[in-house]
Amino acid sequence: MTAAGPQDGLVAQWWATAVSRVEPGIVELREHPVQDLIGHATFVETIWLMLRGELPRAEQAGLLEAALVAGVDHGPQAPSIAAARMAATCGVGLNSAVATGVNMLGDVHGGAGQQCVELLSEIVERHDRGGARPARRSGQPAGDAEFDLAVAEVVGEWRARSRYLPGFGHRFHPRDPRRDPLLALVDRAVADGLVEGAHLRAARAVEELLNRGREGKRPVPMNIDGATAVIYAELGFAAPLARGLFVLSRSVGILAHAWEETGQGRRNKSPMPPSMVPVHLTAPTARIAPG
Repeated sequence: MTAAGPQDGLVAQWWATAVSRVEPGIVELREHPVQDLIGHATFVETIWLMLRGELPRAEQAGLLEAALVAGVDHGPQAPSIAAARMAATCGVGLNSAVATGVNMLGDVHGGAGQQCVELLSEIVERHDRGGARPARRSGQPAGDAEFDLAVAEVVGEWRARSRYLPGFGHRFHPRDPRRDPLLALVDRAVADGLVEGAHLRAARAVEELLNRGREGKRPVPMNIDGATAVIYAELGFAAPLARGLFVLSRSVGILAHAWEETGQGRRNKSPMPPSMVPVHLTAPTARIAPG
């Protein structure tokens, strides 16, 4: 064995981390010996520990677990699920099939939770910073007018950039069945003093604003991305981690679908059943000038 030299210190500094420590006979996660966690900490509690550096309270872990359970799967029509199922029939192995699905979770499919946390946080921060103080309407509680102004301003700015507002409305569900039970848990957490409720208030205010004047039209309720964004924000997770946590959640559904597909005996699964003849596309193509 050679003596440690100055370059060993440089390597150790280069790869220094507070997340884990592994030496011969030692495995620590955030300074917790793994043998103390095995059989005592749940998987969700360990996720919190690894991301936050401390174990959560049981109530915090329960709220996080509810959000993770809600996002596990959304059927074969989800692009990430469909891609994983096709990949599983191409001989790439289960790990690559799962990676194929996870890599589909981008800004459009999978990123709305992060974007909604950013939206809600912007509303909360703008209200907290103060600014315009409009006159209150008769009977309106103190602070409501200021909060409504922050909501209207931020929503207006977001909609000026895109007609799509992350976390609200759903192309498939008139009312997302995951919304109400998640928000009920947040209501309880606010009542118990577990979370402050500012992001929940912002989300409900956005929902109310979007549905104002829509009598007789299809409502625009909060969806799964909005409800889980409320939970992640109320629990203090940074916006990018809302996407990371969603990836952890949805990877379970991706794994289940990919595994099921491997048992079907199909090879090279395509988007259409083999009995369907591919349709000749007649859309105009760009003309290329000769030369």
